[in-house]
Parts: sequence; C-alpha cells; structure tokens
Amino acid sequence: MQKPTIGPGSEFIQLLDPSGARVDDPTYGSWVEDIDDEALKGFYRDMVLARRVDDEGTALQRQGELVLWVPLKGQEAAQVGAGRATRQRDRLFPTYREHAVAITRGVKIEQLLRVFRGISHSGWDPEETGFQLYTMVLAAQTLHAVGYGWGIALDEKEWDQSKKAEEGEAVLAFFGDGSSSEGDVHESMVFANSFDAPVVFFCQNNQWAISVPFEVQSKVPLVERAAGYGMPGIRVDGNDVLAVLAVTRWALDRARRGEGPALIEAVTYRRGAHTTADDPTKYRTRDEEHGWDERDPMLRVERYLREHGTDQQFFDDLDAEADTMAKELRAAALAFPTPGLETAFQNVYATAHPLVQEELEQYREYQAGFADADESNGNQGAHA
Repeated sequence: MQKPTIGPGSEFIQLLDPSGARVDDPTYGSWVEDIDDEALKGFYRDMVLARRVDDEGTALQRQGELVLWVPLKGQEAAQVGAGRATRQRDRLFPTYREHAVAITRGVKIEQLLRVFRGISHSGWDPEETGFQLYTMVLAAQTLHAVGYGWGIALDEKEWDQSKKAEEGEAVLAFFGDGSSSEGDVHESMVFANSFDAPVVFFCQNNQWAISVPFEVQSKVPLVERAAGYGMPGIRVDGNDVLAVLAVTRWALDRARRGEGPALIEAVTYRRGAHTTADDPTKYRTRDEEHGWDERDPMLRVERYLREHGTDQQFFDDLDAEADTMAKELRAAALAFPTPGLETAFQNVYATAHPLVQEELEQYREYQAGFADADESNGNQGAHA
C-alpha cells in the first residue's frame, strides 16, 4: 500500500461529498468496498442516536440533572467512522467528547451520563467494551494510549506479520486540536514512533480549542506535523463517515501489522459549545456557524440514502427509535441516586488511610453542628 502524502493546503480525503455523491479515491476507496447501503443506514442510525443523546445531555444539564455536558454535535461522522473501523480486540482511549464512539463500542448511554452526573468515574467496564474511561485532563489519554500500545508491541514481539495482521491489536487515541498544543501529545508521538507502538492518533480538528481558533495554534495543517515524528499523516474530511472509516481502517491495519503509528487529522466543526459551561457566541459568529450547515455530516448521508431509494418509513422509524431512547434516557438520569459526601472520602484510597479518616471525622463533626435534616428542610438558607 502506497503511503499517503499530504502537502500544504486544505486538501483532504473524501469519499462522500456534501451533496451525498460518492467520490472515487484510488488509495482509500478499496477500504470501504464492503460498505453497502444497508451498512450506511447503520452508520446513519449511529449518528442520529448520537445527536439525540447530545440534545438530551444538554437539556438535562440545563435542568440541573447533570453537572456538565460536553456536546459532540457536528462531529458524528468523525466519531462513528473511527469507532466502526475498530475491531473488538482494539483499545480506544477517548477524551470527554466521544459519545458517538462509545455507542459504536456498546457503551450504554445511561452509563455515560453517570460520569456527567458526578456520581461515578465510569459507568462502564473498559475490559468489556475496549473503550477506556473518559479523560478530563487534556491530552493525558495519549500518554496512556501509547503505554498500552507499547505493551501490545512487547506482547506480540515474536509474532510474524501474518499473525499480527489476523490476531494483532491496535490502539486508537482520540484528541482535539486544542490538545495538539499540549506537551503530552508531543511526548506520546515521540515515544510511539521510537518504539513502533501500534497506535493511531486520531485528531478531531473541530476548528476551536474552546475560544481559540485553530489558526492561532498552528500555521500549517496539523497533519504536516506527522513527518517530523517519522510517521504517515492523513488529512480526511471529518464530516464524511465513509472517508473516516476508510482511512482509520488503513491506519489500524498498518499498526496491527507492526508498521508503527500514524496520525489522522479529521477536519470537522463543533456546532455547539465546547461544554455547557461555555458560550460560543462570545468568540465566533453566526455566519461562521451557518457556513457549515451544508457540510453537516448527517445531511450528506441522508441525501445519499434518499437518492438511492431509501423510503420515508426508514427515517420515520428512526425518529421514533430516537424518541423512545430519549425517554428512557431521561428516566434513567432522573433515577440516579445522589451519593452522600462521605463517599468522596471512602473512594480516595483502596484501603483506609489515617489522614483521610481524620478528615472524614472532622466533616462528620461539622455536619453534626447543623439542625436535623427534618427540622431544617424549611429553612436551609439559614445555614448557607
């Protein structure tokens, strides 16, 4: 397979254009030859459900049921394409925004909400899903991913390339364009290339690192950094689920065969806020946001499906499925327990620690200084 070369400018790999038309590509087209219209319907379903989850997560946070929500709207194709490119044995290291990737790996949505409710570090088991815990510290997951990948390389050191291709594992490390400025990403890429770790670095360049536009962070396309580390870089239309699927399959296959890491820059756009604590109207214009309307990742797949004979019933049934899911999601969120503050002390260490125990006793003594809960329900403000 010829290594892709990406020169200066804004060119990227595209297999499905914004009008919904298929685009031929001599290098990557073969990687999605097995994707028929039924498979594409499945990808569209993933994206529709992910967007509905996003809407519900935002609403629940606004209603005080979640502490925070991190929107993914606009990035559905990048996440679904990448997630569906993985094998069950692969290990994925997310940031805090990969809700659609989680769906592709079998994570139940109510498990995701437990994190944003603030009642669990994780509602799912990474060993069952291959999907690691969300990382709230920018870029820290890239270090974890490379460490895990290095372990894979050591475990498979004596395997021949044929066995690696069939049974080998690979790691997919997600990060955003904002995280690309973190030293952790640089260190991860240096280490991964030095030891040929089977890691694919997947950057969702959504144009904004909170309130800082990408051009402030880098004067060249992010993909061009790959050459400096000695690995191939691929720039892909991140709003094209087929293209993302193709290039991610290519990079993961290469990694499994022991040929080292690669960098994928998926060019997409964050349609909403960075988090529900953010107000994007303070730093970008409505005209800019509307300029991405025709490039919406779901719209182009819908256009393709309608052009190729998918009837309205499919879309109606999917809307009904999304409504049912949203109803169940809200019910699950409203039923979440509210742990007492004592659990924060209990979960610091695996075994009891005398200093933490002393702090817990101080907290209990402090609490005991208030009136009983039954007596203070009506005038809690007196103790605020």
